[in-house]
Amino acid sequence: MATITESTGQATPSALSSAPRWRDLLLTALAPASWGTTYVVTTTLLPPDRPLLAATLRALPAGLVLLAVTRRLPHGSWWWKSVVLGLLNFGAFFPLIFFAAYRLPGGLASTIGSVQPLVVTLLSLVVLRVRPSRWVLLAAVTGTGGVALLTLTAEARVDPLGIAAMLTATSLMATAIVLAKRWGQPEAPLVQTGWQLTIGGLVLVPLTLTLEGVPTSVSGTNLLGFAYLGVIGTAMAYALWFRGIDRLAPTSVSLLGLTNPLVATLAGLAVLGQSLTGWQVVGFAVALGALVAGQVLGRKS
Repeated sequence: MATITESTGQATPSALSSAPRWRDLLLTALAPASWGTTYVVTTTLLPPDRPLLAATLRALPAGLVLLAVTRRLPHGSWWWKSVVLGLLNFGAFFPLIFFAAYRLPGGLASTIGSVQPLVVTLLSLVVLRVRPSRWVLLAAVTGTGGVALLTLTAEARVDPLGIAAMLTATSLMATAIVLAKRWGQPEAPLVQTGWQLTIGGLVLVPLTLTLEGVPTSVSGTNLLGFAYLGVIGTAMAYALWFRGIDRLAPTSVSLLGLTNPLVATLAGLAVLGQSLTGWQVVGFAVALGALVAGQVLGRKS
């Protein structure tokens, strides 16, 4: 237990180690929290029906800026590792997410995405030989149930392609979390974020030009939306995310993804004027409780 001795007034080693961990958790949670605003930004600021354009402009400009600022390139085996992680995190993940967003209601997409902690738990057991505690598993299942109560509605339409895209995207990001934990970090998070964003963005450019083409016009509102997603929701968010992967257990990181639908719900209330039913309030409380309990009880285990 983390305590402070009365005789000396000094913190015990457990107290000293818990404070940095909670700081790491809070900083890492800012990443999925910022991703929770993506739906509102997409629907209010971005041009409609351009998922590949949105994915490309979210990844490539931010990656090039980070490369210019950090002035570091991959070395040795990190060339191919950066390619793998860049494809998993951005080159494949971004298009699948936007594709699913156009074909699924936000609630169904959020519920599918909330199973990521379970996927990370399974992959951690296979790849990292890390056996999760029962509290983490319980928190992951409970969190998914809470998100389902919060976001699913009776009118939710089921689109098989959209579900397949969301499940694939969730699995790819879970794989990236585990691989990044296994491989470690040879550089600062900003440096690696620049590598992966640039690689993912370069892969997306020919797909965007071939399948969607160049937009005829882009408004100032569209540019504001792209700038927000690129700077806040991508460059800064993923730098914090990769930092958290390096410092925290994979299951702890993945459980923080539950802040995504929670923030998305709050953003919908504040910006889009949406309202919550009684069951949605219960779901919000359950998901938030699972997030906190998973971190606290999982750490104690």
